[in-house]
Amino acid sequence: MSSPLALASVTAVLRDLLNNGLIDHNIVGAIGSNVTITTVPPDTIPLDSANVRSQLNLFLHHVTPNPAWRNVGLPSRDGSGERLSNPPLALDLHYLLTAYGSQELHSEILLGYAMYLMHERPALDRQAIRTALAGGTIDVSILPPAYQALAAADLADQVEQIRITPSDVTSDEMSKLWSAMQANYRPTVAYSASVVLIAAQKPTRSALPVLTRGPRDPVSGREAGISAVPGLLPPYPGITHVLAPAKQLAAVPGDSIVLHGYNLDGDNLVARFSHPLLDAPIELPLGNNANSDRVSVSLPADAAAMAAWPAGNWSVSLELRRPAEPEPRSSNSVPFLLAPVIDMPAAIANRDGGTGAVTITLPVGPEVRPEQQVSLLVGGHEALPAAIASQTDTLVFVFPELAAGTHWLRLRVDGVDSLLINRAETPPEFFTSQQLAIPA
Repeated sequence: MSSPLALASVTAVLRDLLNNGLIDHNIVGAIGSNVTITTVPPDTIPLDSANVRSQLNLFLHHVTPNPAWRNVGLPSRDGSGERLSNPPLALDLHYLLTAYGSQELHSEILLGYAMYLMHERPALDRQAIRTALAGGTIDVSILPPAYQALAAADLADQVEQIRITPSDVTSDEMSKLWSAMQANYRPTVAYSASVVLIAAQKPTRSALPVLTRGPRDPVSGREAGISAVPGLLPPYPGITHVLAPAKQLAAVPGDSIVLHGYNLDGDNLVARFSHPLLDAPIELPLGNNANSDRVSVSLPADAAAMAAWPAGNWSVSLELRRPAEPEPRSSNSVPFLLAPVIDMPAAIANRDGGTGAVTITLPVGPEVRPEQQVSLLVGGHEALPAAIASQTDTLVFVFPELAAGTHWLRLRVDGVDSLLINRAETPPEFFTSQQLAIPA
């Protein structure tokens, strides 16, 4: 596949094709003046009598997705964010080839030869591309800087060759093009170059081939094959949802969450917790589980957990060995929220006597990391913390204007709020412990 330099590379190769063809046919001798091949916008070409010259101009005026390749797909990733594929960006390039003449009939002669050269080279062969971009046997370092970069485009190595075909452009479409370019019209023919394949060269993950369909019988060597289950539930472990205690939407360190699902009974049970800021998931061994529809998991709340478990959006999955099965199985991953906790008794609010600004110092848990998005909501006011240079359990917020009195507090970390509402009550009510007195 090609690099993002492919568009400029195709233009450079076509320019080289036209330049070499005019030299081989001695066009300079035929018309009696020098001929220049350019790739600039037509409105930048001087046409006054003092600067006009005989030249061919190849202008890339339009780029479209290739209809045959656009269904290959888009770059995809798995649930953990690992890249799975590098499908190409497939493009068709549309050019305007224009002839300019300093004297009568020069533009017609140049256009005729240019169309003849394009007709004789309906596809850009790989060797021609390498020669045009790398200078053949010439040291690349002596080429202009723009061409040194194009030499790394890998255009010659893409899976499909680039085909050059004339485009049928009506007089009305041609008129609109030249009007849009705000340039004086000259004899022009349109061409398309297809297809240019641009793809990222990034490592991907791919599943290993299937060795057997089910366990293999040690005596006969035959595979067990596909097993049928008389029901709508898959035969492997699956989690449907996670419930936090007391009907809360999020759990806090020390809570016991319940994973509901199916086929969750077995031994060697391990709960695997993943967070975007962690390089590897955290695993909690759970031993054996006799319930097929639920698993209870107690979240740690010690000092080590406060440092290792950031608040925010988590995902959890299970690994267990089902009864009568020799190998462990892994379940799907489901999201759950871990809410931050404010140490309200240790919270401090001070008002500046001069500016009236209120500074609130909050001890929090789990510890907050510099990469996390954090804010404090006091009543209807929200403020961001002072700069977080390293992982910390203490945050400082400054509110320019905050009325004196008692206010409800919510700490928001990566979109997850500290628990403010007691959802176990009917109707729900605020936790009275989540209030802070703001001094006058």
